[in-house]
Amino acid sequence: MSKEKNMKRMKELIQILNEAGKAYYSEDREIMTNYQYDELYDELVRLEQEEHIVLSQSPTTKVGYEALSELPKENHESPMLSLDKTKQVEALRDFLGNEEAIMSWKLDGLTVVLTYENGQLIKAVTRGNGVIGEVITNNAKTFQNIPLQIDYKGQLVLRGEAVIKYADFEEINKKISDPNEKYKNPRNLCSGSVRQLNNQITAQRKVNFYAFALVRAEGVDFHNSVQQQFLWLEQQGFDVVEHYRINARNVEDRVKYFSEAITKNEFPSDGLVVIFDDIAYGESLGRTAKFPRNAIAFKWADETAMTRLLDVEWSASRTGLINPVAVFEPVELEGTTVSRASVHNISVLRSLKLGIGDSIMVYKANMIIPQISENLTKSDNLEIPSCCPVCGGVTEVRKVKEGESLYCTNEQCQAKRIKSFSLFVSRDAMNIEGLSEATLEKFVDRGFVKSYGDIFRLDRYYEQLVQMDGFGEKSYENMMESIEKAKTTTMPRLLYSLGIPNVGLSTAKIICGDLGQNPQVLMDADVETLSGMNGIGEVIAKSFYDYFQRKENREQFMELNEILSIPKQEEKKHTLENMVFVITGSVEQFANRSEVKSFIEEHGGKVTGSVTGKTSYLINNDTTSTSSKNKKAMELKIPIISEQELLGMV
Repeated sequence: MSKEKNMKRMKELIQILNEAGKAYYSEDREIMTNYQYDELYDELVRLEQEEHIVLSQSPTTKVGYEALSELPKENHESPMLSLDKTKQVEALRDFLGNEEAIMSWKLDGLTVVLTYENGQLIKAVTRGNGVIGEVITNNAKTFQNIPLQIDYKGQLVLRGEAVIKYADFEEINKKISDPNEKYKNPRNLCSGSVRQLNNQITAQRKVNFYAFALVRAEGVDFHNSVQQQFLWLEQQGFDVVEHYRINARNVEDRVKYFSEAITKNEFPSDGLVVIFDDIAYGESLGRTAKFPRNAIAFKWADETAMTRLLDVEWSASRTGLINPVAVFEPVELEGTTVSRASVHNISVLRSLKLGIGDSIMVYKANMIIPQISENLTKSDNLEIPSCCPVCGGVTEVRKVKEGESLYCTNEQCQAKRIKSFSLFVSRDAMNIEGLSEATLEKFVDRGFVKSYGDIFRLDRYYEQLVQMDGFGEKSYENMMESIEKAKTTTMPRLLYSLGIPNVGLSTAKIICGDLGQNPQVLMDADVETLSGMNGIGEVIAKSFYDYFQRKENREQFMELNEILSIPKQEEKKHTLENMVFVITGSVEQFANRSEVKSFIEEHGGKVTGSVTGKTSYLINNDTTSTSSKNKKAMELKIPIISEQELLGMV
């Protein structure tokens, strides 16, 4: 390849990789797999070495991306560099030489630096771009396993990874009805959770912290050993990343152990870290512009297999989304037989140029999730279904956040009905126990349930129900008791249970908070009224409006209002009536300033942008700040209060 072509390719790769990096680190989304990123990154490195040129925006010269949030920023006292990486065990053996080292998981979450003084946690800062991080001290205090007080009274600085368990990740995703809004992986969820402006949300996400490096502990003798540092941290109450002492002789066995253990891991991991146990020796090696020389990352050399694509199945969901699933000749990967892999959406399907009979390369992302890495033959002969595989209804391709996806347009689609009924009876909706998706499917097939209202009339089928396999007298009694209990509910729960696209329980609460609970008023709300509410954007407003433009939806909603008992909402006390507030600075008790504004308005107050003689209170958690608004308030003798004091007023 000529120099000109090499340079052109390098520029292409830099643009692609930087876009992927920005999406991953700053926007908590993925536009390519780890496998694809690593391939492109390695290609760029090879070209830079071949041409002896590194362009200014190359990701090989950068550590990370600037954090984009309202959280306070702070410089790290020493830059947090990335690690050089390899996928070869032999390279690890060369790296070790005659030295002993510590091998541990490379957890896939969000790196956090903790500082303790006098035995108390005083600061927590995210990695950020490696030089500047975000201060998340209040959030860190809600982590599941972080010690808030330790025995050691000197200054302690350590680094670790904030992670969310797979089980907790799946539980949180279950509560999100719209497939396009679900979190893609635990890492994305963790990043968003740790960087919340409201630490109550962080606490609900069940974030865990695993220490992986000790930066400083004044006056403690660790006998020049990283392993001793880990042991000492455990004694102070920290959970430390799983680790083992290794050398060139046993490194291959340890890699094999970790490769088998990853499939049973509670937490996501994208490789291993090897660091010299001899601290002084490691420090003596210095560092490059980007990498320290005392440690190296081992990324799994994904085991790939070539197979033949047999079919692409299309799986319909409650929202109408139809996902493509590749079915191929079974192959062995990472010790298990796999024959299926999600293709995610139409955009990915088209980029792979799939066709039945194609030779494809498959692998397990992070050794767990089957993926297609490459299509070798690219026949591109696959037709996008024009009919839904479940009901035969017309399909359409729609643009969504992650690209293009296929949807069924038939509102009476059987897949939509089963999933819709399942949502209707779920815990956050009508909360009816004893009606699993499988049970509902039987009821729909037998004609017992054709609408939401039919669920409350199941007693009409007593004789048939008690004779159904696995559904006797006791099951019937328990189900009817739960149905009767569910007849008393709230309007937000009822709205959420309808499965209106993009309308979750919290959104339903906002709408009811503004419009009340009169069914007619709710059905007649227009897009302009809805989108004017705090927290309701145009997309949500249009979804809500469009839903009630359909005659059958209005009739169904009115029928449910006749069946159910919805107690009147207590009128909110307007304790802040005639008061004018200005909000400034960062917020801690609410997710953002808009929530503070909503809270004030709900209680009768008014929010403006400038401090004037008409201002009743300036809200600023930093009451001693020398900001212009604080100075103005002091000049006009206007009280400066914190969020906590605001909450105390109501």
